[in-house]
Amino acid sequence: MTKLRVAHSIKDEESISQKHASKRITVGTLRLSALSVATAVSALGVSQVACAELTWGDEESYQQEGNYQQDYQQDSSIDSFMAAAIAADRGDVSGLYNYEQVMSGGLFAMYPTYWRMNLDLNSQSSAAVSQFVRQYPDTVMAEKLVADFAETKAGSNDYASVRQVANLITNADASERCAVALGFNNGGDTMRAMAAKSDVWLTTKKQPALCDQLAMEMNNNALISNQDRAARLKRMLRKGKTGDIMALSSRLGTPIAYSALSEIQLNPSSFFSRFGREPASQTNQYLYMYAIGRMADKSYREAALQLDFDIKQDNQRAVRLLNDETRRYAYRTLGVQRMNHNTDDGFNSEAVDWFRNSLDNDFNFEEAEDYAMAAIRFGRWDDVVEAISKMDGETQKEAQWQYWLARAYEQSSDSSKRNTSKKMYQNLAKSNDYYGLMAKDKIGQRFDASRLGGSNLPNVSTADRARVMQDANFARAFALYNSEASRAYANREWNWAVKQARDNRDDNLIIAAARQAYDMGWLDRAIYAVDNTDRVDSLALSHPMPHQSAVVRYSESAGIDPAWAYGIMRQESRFVSSARSNVGASGLMQVMPDTAKYIARNLGETYSASRANSGDTNIRYGTWYMGDILGKLNYQPVLATAGYNAGPNNAKRWQPVYGSLAADQYVESIAFPETRNYVKHVMENATIYSSLLGRGQPITQRMGTVPAGF
Repeated sequence: MTKLRVAHSIKDEESISQKHASKRITVGTLRLSALSVATAVSALGVSQVACAELTWGDEESYQQEGNYQQDYQQDSSIDSFMAAAIAADRGDVSGLYNYEQVMSGGLFAMYPTYWRMNLDLNSQSSAAVSQFVRQYPDTVMAEKLVADFAETKAGSNDYASVRQVANLITNADASERCAVALGFNNGGDTMRAMAAKSDVWLTTKKQPALCDQLAMEMNNNALISNQDRAARLKRMLRKGKTGDIMALSSRLGTPIAYSALSEIQLNPSSFFSRFGREPASQTNQYLYMYAIGRMADKSYREAALQLDFDIKQDNQRAVRLLNDETRRYAYRTLGVQRMNHNTDDGFNSEAVDWFRNSLDNDFNFEEAEDYAMAAIRFGRWDDVVEAISKMDGETQKEAQWQYWLARAYEQSSDSSKRNTSKKMYQNLAKSNDYYGLMAKDKIGQRFDASRLGGSNLPNVSTADRARVMQDANFARAFALYNSEASRAYANREWNWAVKQARDNRDDNLIIAAARQAYDMGWLDRAIYAVDNTDRVDSLALSHPMPHQSAVVRYSESAGIDPAWAYGIMRQESRFVSSARSNVGASGLMQVMPDTAKYIARNLGETYSASRANSGDTNIRYGTWYMGDILGKLNYQPVLATAGYNAGPNNAKRWQPVYGSLAADQYVESIAFPETRNYVKHVMENATIYSSLLGRGQPITQRMGTVPAGF
C-alpha cells in the first residue's frame, strides 16, 4: 500500500478557523461530552472486558523498563476544552487566562494559552513563544504556535523574530519553510536560506505568498549565481511575472524596462513585426521569450506559427537575431502551454516535438514532468528517457519515474536495457502501491493479501494497549474524538502522535493505537496510521471493509465489482460516513447533491438530502452511479473511475482519438493532477480489496486497455 510521508497536514489536515467558530462540526459516529475514554468505548457497545483491554491493561502495563508511566485516562481537562474554545471564539482574553489556571497540569493545558496568544500573534514576542515551546515540548500545538508565529513575523518583515524561533520548528510546511528561509536570507545567513532554493527558485506553479517573496528576495543572495538568475529569468519571462523579470534582468546587467514589457503585453504581434529590424542584443532575446509567452497565453497555435516563421527568417540572415538558447526556450514555452490544453484541445504529439526541440541541461521539474507525460502518452520511449534524465537525482529515484524508465527500457532493442528494466521492476515490486502492483504484473508476481494478514486484525499485547493511553499525544487524540470538539482537533493530535511514534520507530505503539481506533470505528485514523509508516503492514487496519454486506449486495445489483466500490469509498471518504467536501459532496461515496437527485429520479425515488447522505442509501446511490458511469464509458473501469472524480465528459476527452491506449499510459497523462492521482489510488485500492474479498484480480487485468473515443 502507499506509504505517504507525514506532511504539515499533521497540524492543518482539516482547516480550523483561527477564531475557532462556535459551530460544532460533528464528523463521525460518536460525539460524547466530557466522558473518559473508558466510558466512551463502553458507550460504543464494547463489552466491559474488551473495553478494559482496548484502553489500558493490568498493572504490569504501568511498568516499562521498571519505570512508572503516567496513564491519562482519568485526565479531566477535556471537560473545560469546549468552554475554553468558546472563550477563544469570543476573543475573551480574561476567560482564557482563567482556563489556563483551571486546566493547568492537564492534557489540554496548552490550548487556552495557545488560543490567547494566537488572538494577536503578531504582538507576541519570540521569547514568549519560545517559553510556550519549552513548557509544552513535543506537542503539536507548540509546533503549530511557533510555525504560525514565524509565518506571521515573516509576513510583517520582522525577520529577527523569525530567526529567534527558527530552530524550534521541526515539521514545517512549504510556507513555513519559506518564512524561516526569509529570516535567514535577511539576516546574513545566506547558506541556511539556500536550503529552500530547490523548492522555490525555478518553480512556475502556484506557491504560498512567502515562497514567492523568498524567490524574489533570493535574487540578492550572495550564493545565487548569474547562471541561477538567467535560469529563473527564463521561467519568469514565460509566466509573465513583471516584477521578477525587472529585478533579475537588472542584476544580470541587462535591465528590462516596465514600459517595454507593458507594450508587448498589450500587443505582442507588434513586437514580432518589428523584431527583424532590432539589433541582436541580449535584451531583445529576453523580450522575444516574453513575447512568445504572451502570444502563447492567448494561442499556442499562433505562437507556434510565429516561432517557425521567425526561425526560418532568421536562418537567412547573415547575423542571427535569435540565439540557440532563445529558440530552445521558445519551444519549451510552446510545449508547456500545449500540455495545459489537453482537456480542451485533445492530446497531440506536437508537444513531444516541441520539448524535443528545446533539449538542453536546464529543465525545471514542471517542464520535465510535462515532457515525460507527453512522451508517455504517445509511447515516445526515447523521449521518456530524455525527460526523466532532466529531473533531479532524487526525483528520478521516485517509484513513478523508476516505473516509467523501466517501461521505456522494456521497449528497447538493447538487451542490456531490457535486463535493467526487469531489475527495476523487481525492485518496485517490493512495494504494494500503484507502481509496485503494476511492476508485480510485469514480472509475473501476484499480490496476495494473506501475506499481509488478510482481514485478520493484528494481535496487540496488553502492555502495548496500555501504552496508548500512557502516550500524551494519542491520549489527547482519543479524548478529543470522544468530545464535542471539531474532528479536526482530534485528527491533528492523532497525526502528530503517529509522527512522533514513527520518528521513535515505535511500530508497536502505532499498531496498538490504530487497532484501538479501528475498534472504536475511527477508521480514517487507523488507515492514516498504517499508511504513514514505513514498516507497518496490516491490511485489516489500512483497508477495512465496513458495511460489507451492503457494499457487496448493492455492487452486485449495480453490476460492478465490490472491490472497485471499496476502492472508490476508501479514496472518497476514508469511511467517514458524515464526511462533506468543500464542493458539497457527502457521505461514504461522496455523492454530489445534483448527482443524488439524478440517481433518485432514475431509481423512481423522491430525493431527500438526509437520506441520500445516510450510510446505506449513500452506498446504494454511489454504487448505482458507478454502474451508470461504467455503462456510459464502454465498461472501462479506468475511464469510469476518472469519470467518477472529474465527470464522464472529461474522462471521454482524455481518450485517444485513434486506436487503443495502454491504461497506465492513459492514467499517467490525465490532465487534472487530482484525478490522475485519484485513479491511481482507486486502482491500487481495488486490487488490494479484490484479494481481501477472495476475488483477486491483478491490477493490469483490472485496468485493461482504453479504447478510442466514441
